[in-house]
Formats: sequence, structure tokens, C-alpha cells
Amino acid sequence: MITDQENQATETPLLSVKDLTTHFFTSEGIVKAVEGASFQIQAGRTLGIVGESGCGKSVAAKSILQLVDRPGRIVGGEVIYSSPESGTSENLLDFTPTSERMRRFRGGVVSMIFQEPMTSFSPVHTIGNQITEAIRLHSDLSKTESSELAVDWLQRVGIPNPEQSMSEYPDQFSGGQRQRAMIAMALCTNPSMLIADEPTTALDVTTQAQILELLKGLAIQNNMATLFITHDLGVIAEIADDVAVMYLGQVVETAPVEEIFNDPKHPYTKGLLACRPRLESTFKVLPTVSDYLEENEVDGQLQLSEKPGANERIEAMQQATTPHIDEADFILEVEDLHVHFPERRGVFSGPEGWVKAVDGISFSVPRGSTLGLVGESGCGKTTTGRAILNLVNPTSGMVKFNGEEIAGFDATAMLPYRKRMQIVFQDPYSSLNPRLTIEQALSEPMAVHQIGAKKDRRDRVVSLLEEVGLESQFLRRYPHEFSGGQRQRICVARALALEPEFIVCDEAVSAMDVSVQAQVLNLLRELQGNRSLTYIFISHDLSVVKFMADTIAVMREGRIVEQGDAENVYANPVDEYTRNLIAAVPRDSAEFIRSRRG
Repeated sequence: MITDQENQATETPLLSVKDLTTHFFTSEGIVKAVEGASFQIQAGRTLGIVGESGCGKSVAAKSILQLVDRPGRIVGGEVIYSSPESGTSENLLDFTPTSERMRRFRGGVVSMIFQEPMTSFSPVHTIGNQITEAIRLHSDLSKTESSELAVDWLQRVGIPNPEQSMSEYPDQFSGGQRQRAMIAMALCTNPSMLIADEPTTALDVTTQAQILELLKGLAIQNNMATLFITHDLGVIAEIADDVAVMYLGQVVETAPVEEIFNDPKHPYTKGLLACRPRLESTFKVLPTVSDYLEENEVDGQLQLSEKPGANERIEAMQQATTPHIDEADFILEVEDLHVHFPERRGVFSGPEGWVKAVDGISFSVPRGSTLGLVGESGCGKTTTGRAILNLVNPTSGMVKFNGEEIAGFDATAMLPYRKRMQIVFQDPYSSLNPRLTIEQALSEPMAVHQIGAKKDRRDRVVSLLEEVGLESQFLRRYPHEFSGGQRQRICVARALALEPEFIVCDEAVSAMDVSVQAQVLNLLRELQGNRSLTYIFISHDLSVVKFMADTIAVMREGRIVEQGDAENVYANPVDEYTRNLIAAVPRDSAEFIRSRRG
């Protein structure tokens, strides 16, 4: 008897990547971003590519469409596209990258959703103009028909008021809305294949679930092949039929999605699967890839093997103890907090209404504990964190820090509190001055607050870097010379420079792959224990919040609809909105995958 899987294997793949090799020729030497990677995708199926940041996922995807930026260069391999209509096959790498043939192939036949939508849109053209232009480039539709189709696609990806949004510019969209608009622009040409590079990273769980359902539906409806790149293994379980695991530019394991999750063969794959926090997990310390994987050099070649005793170490992590928290000792008290923003039509016009970003919330945070703030994008999580720190002015309400009322303090009045209250922002790159070395960036807050002599600050900076797992040799480097995970560690070090008691972590790990995310989460918990830190942890990833938080507050439209002990909120949610959020969290168990595949 021939199985469906065997039938699929005998079909001609829509796209075959063979021994793809892409190198970056830098002044410091050759960086082998992709080194002999091979995989294939059938029409109507989704191949998920997973791996840590820097493993070559995005470079491999860009190489398919010859979009690799200098100093990168494709130096070997083939990318064979087999047309279902004509039955012919051609090597895309034979096309001249700037040729009309290649430009029409991009978007018309193979479309791509990029990881950072802000850099993919022109800031001087409206969203509608850009989507309409893409449609007209790859179809014979009129301007009016193209515009109507653009509105339809904006509606399909969940953009509110799509007709009005057509006339708005990218900077008027939130991060999640820009990502949805990017998805609309990629899909509006009905491509035969879609390359999706971290398309749901900036989305909350409910919007993410909607987008995944949309992509799955289109794959079935249009027999569209999808190459889906993500660091979220839960998303892979939701959408992928097959999985390719990349490590150091190579594909180390390829298998159907159920097999990957149920019976991974490679130690690197085992490590990746163990890193992800899960709703049902009781881990107090997360495993990392290094707990599973051992690297050895044999005859000049890197050899990977499973580290002995991995399972025993992981079991010990699960038994870690939780520090005692005095629930009567509140470091932060928030009562009836409101933050309203005026709605204006023009620059000089008065307010026509008010956006109630935060609308009367109250909570208290015990010293040394973590409060998790969860909810959909736009629910008021980030505004709450910034209002507590007076980075935005509260409209009304009370904020007490160590029993002292601080709501509405100006910059001068807040200065003494800045040492004690810090924030780690979502985007570490934009929160670090690109002109300052890491030593300067970490020394600056100490200089502002006159902490220590100049000659002592360097030693303090070295100590901070070591505390977050970085080496002193990085002192002279600039932010662009670090990976995303390293930059986030630097931001944590900067937050610690003033010896704070309280830190707001605003989506601090949202853009990280599972291994780096596990390292940073473990670091935050370790620092909390060592320094008696108190956190407000803001995230759209409910699994991460459950791992970090002692208590959880669920926000919707500026209000708290449910709060309580973290374990209890997840186990016995009272509010329907909370239940819907939990239900939208991607599941990555083998049982779920089997049920999805029918």
C-alpha cells in the first residue's frame, strides 16, 4: 500500500533547492551563511524552516529570489522551479538578478513576506498605492479593479477600516498592522509559492491565529506552496507539513512535522524543542540547546553529538525551587489609572475625541515578584508600563512606588526614581545609540547619575557584561556588530547599571529565537533571585508570560478583565476573553499535530 507521504515524495517538487551556498565576503573574512543547504517543496504543502538566529534561514530564502545584499554572494547550488502549467523546469540562479524576467518572477510567481515590514514599505507612498502597484505589475486589472482588490485583501488580513487605511502611510500603522499589510501585498498577486520570513513575529496570539488560518486556507485553495521561516515552534506545529532544521548554514534534519515533534533524530533538533516554554510546563529554568548539543572538531571538521547526561540535567531543572514572596510587601501600587490620548484631524485642530488607551486599571505588585501583562495588540499593555515610569503622562489615577506617589512627575522630579525604576524595550537596536560603543552606552547612565569615578565605571561595565553572559572584549564594539539576542542582553545590562529595584520588560524577548529566548528568560529569573528584582513582564506570548510571571493581569481595550495567580489563570480562566487568548496559543504536541492532519 502506497501512503500519501510516499505519493507526495514521487511528485515533482514545485521548488528544489540543491546544495545552495551563500557566503558574505567581509573585511574580517568569509562568513559561510548558507553552506550546501538542500530541501524541496511540493505544491499545496508548507515547509517550515527553523533554527537559531544566524543559522542561515533568511539568507537561504533571499537566495532563492536573488535578494542577497552585498557583501553577500551566491557561490554555488541550484534553485529549480518546476512550472505546473508548462511542465518545464528552470534554475532561478541562471536569471540575471536585475533582469525583467526575475523581477516579474518575484511577486508574480514566488512572493515574499519580509521579517521587518517597515523597511519593505516606502514611507512616502500610501499603503493603498503600494499594494495596488503590486497588483497592476502582475495582472491586467484596471486601476479601479486593482484598488478594489487591495481593499479586499486588507480586509482579509484583518486591517480595520480597509477603505480608509488605503489612504494612510506606513508610519500611521502599528507594527502588527504593517505586518498584516505586508502579508496582503505578498498574497494579492495569487503567487504559486509564498516565502514567509517570520510573518507573525509582531502579532498577538489571536491575530496570529487568524493569519495562520488565512495562509493555510490559501495553500489549499490555490494549491500554493509555502516556505515558512519562524523561530516559534508552536507556529511550525500549526502550519507546517514538513520541517527543515538548519544549523550553521546547513540543513541537519528534514522530516514530516509529526515526526520532528514526536521523534527528533538530531541532538540540535532535540535541544530546540526543549527550549520553548509551554502552557503545560512546570519548568522554573528552561533548557537550552547547549544542554543537548556538544560540538567537537575532528580533522578540521565540526562534529555534532548529543551531550551525555542531558535528560538528567533537564529533569533537575524542573525541580528548581521558587523564591518566597511576601505578598504583603508591595513595591508598586496602581489605582484607577487612566491614560487618554486626543484624536485630532489636523495639526492645529483641537481634539475631536479621546483614545482611552488605559481606562481605569488597578493592581499591586509584591516586591521580588513578576506581574505578567497580556492581551492583544492595542489593549494598553505598553502604555501602562510607560505610564508607571512617567514616560507618558497619566490622565488620572494613582501610582505609588515604595509607598511614594509618583504619578505625573516631570523629568526633574523623576530623576531620583530613574535609578530605581528601569525599562527594557522591545527593540534593542532602536533603543541603543548606534554612535556609542557598548562601553559608552553602559557608562552613560552611571555618568548621568554620578555613580562612581570615571576609572571605576569601566570595571563596572565589564562586571555587568559578565553578569549577562557577554565578554569584556565586546566593550569597543557598536550595536550593529551584535546579534539581536546579544543586543537584548546589552539592554538588560544597561537597565541593571543603576542598581534598580523594579524593571518593566516590554516584549523583551519577542523577536528572539527559542534558544536565545530561553537564555534571556533564564537570565532574567536568575537576576531576579540574585538582586531581589521586581518585574512587570509585558508580552503577547502567553507561554513566555506563564513561565516568568507569579501573577497575571489580562488586558482588553484598556481595562483589566481578569487577574490572579498565574497557574490558576491559565488552568481556570474565568473571562471568555482570557479563554480565547489561551485557546489561540499554538500547540506543538504530537497529539495536536496528528489531530490537525486528520
